[in-house]
Amino acid sequence: MLKKSKSALIIGGGIAGIQSALDLANMGIKVDLVEKKPCIGGRMAQLDKTFPTNDCSICILAPKLSECARHPLITLHAYSDVQEVDGEAGNFTVKILKHARYVKEDACINCGVCAEKCPMRVDDEFDRYLKKRKAIYMYYLQGVPAIMTIDKEHCLWFTKNACRICEKNCERQAIDFDQQDEIITLSNVGAILVATGYDVLEDINPLGSYGYKKFRNVVTGLEFERLICASGPQGGHLRRLSDGRDPKRIAFLQCVGSRNVRSHPYCSSICCMYSTKEAMIAHEHDNEIESFVFYIDLRAGGKHFQKFLKRGAEEYNIKYIKSKVNEIQVDEEENPILTYENLDTDEIKQLKVDLVVLSTCIIPSQGTKEIAEVLNIRLNQHSFIETDPYFPILTSREGIFACGCSHAPMDIPTSVAEGSAAAGKIAEIINGGG
Repeated sequence: MLKKSKSALIIGGGIAGIQSALDLANMGIKVDLVEKKPCIGGRMAQLDKTFPTNDCSICILAPKLSECARHPLITLHAYSDVQEVDGEAGNFTVKILKHARYVKEDACINCGVCAEKCPMRVDDEFDRYLKKRKAIYMYYLQGVPAIMTIDKEHCLWFTKNACRICEKNCERQAIDFDQQDEIITLSNVGAILVATGYDVLEDINPLGSYGYKKFRNVVTGLEFERLICASGPQGGHLRRLSDGRDPKRIAFLQCVGSRNVRSHPYCSSICCMYSTKEAMIAHEHDNEIESFVFYIDLRAGGKHFQKFLKRGAEEYNIKYIKSKVNEIQVDEEENPILTYENLDTDEIKQLKVDLVVLSTCIIPSQGTKEIAEVLNIRLNQHSFIETDPYFPILTSREGIFACGCSHAPMDIPTSVAEGSAAAGKIAEIINGGG
């Protein structure tokens, strides 16, 4: 007789997956949490603050990271991918590929000496390639698990059969260049939750019409988060990338890639709010900063969201302009010049600013198509996970659920709520009644 399952699998270690894991574990259900990056935390770990309260993002996230790592019923599989899923609701068998870190997880104490000694400098993915890291690195400062990882593609030992300086300087003898990838098999898994988050349009599109990557003072919203964050590449002091000068006039462009009938016709949901939040934070850093938000429609459907936008206009020197920017050029000092039509007055105008921030479209995370094939679940017309419109955590396969931005763009509170909702449904299946 098959033993009744008491375990669940969560794919994706962002805030939605973490919340679901904690809820399930606190109900006495064993959880295996799989995250493809070296640390859990997801996109929320990259943010400076969160709307509508403007609380510190990592201050909210860090306790959940620690609780997740220490909970006796949660097993973290970071730097791993789900490779194969067989079975049915109540009895799935799952194969996980755990990538070699070339660092012994039970020996590393994240002292950082290895990274200090490493001679290689590599563009840092977590900081949106705005600074360098070493070939042996911690994915981000507060990351969990707090274990170093060797970037095999840039490590001199793997590329040129030379160096091994990190190994020579590790007093814990935690470096292991012979470490291999391994397959972990989980049996009798009761239910699976997909919480794979999102990527942003600049990951696949150069955004050439707005001068992104061409003009140094045109950045994206996620880059702006890292530039203004205390743990980011500028140590929390906002400066222009071209000359290091403090910006005084910032333009935020909404719907970059979103609501485009030829590519991404949907609204990305969060852009109006996070642009206002970023403008508020910039003003708190420097009260002389004036911000301009160019929008098509202001969509702020959450609790107190409209009040948030009103506060931005009344207290933080933010001007909202109903317009779609047609073109961005720069002058000899690399100041962006925006040409736009004011839709309230039907006038063509120009505006010179110090910095432009692009609110780029949210897109399905890399690997969404592949994980959907592994799980045998459907995608929707926008290539997110397809869910029931009346019960949005239900996928096309019984026993497999989705939450957060894996199935649609949404903000952090909604993602957390969906993570908890999915945990409740999974508990029904595992404990009976589902």
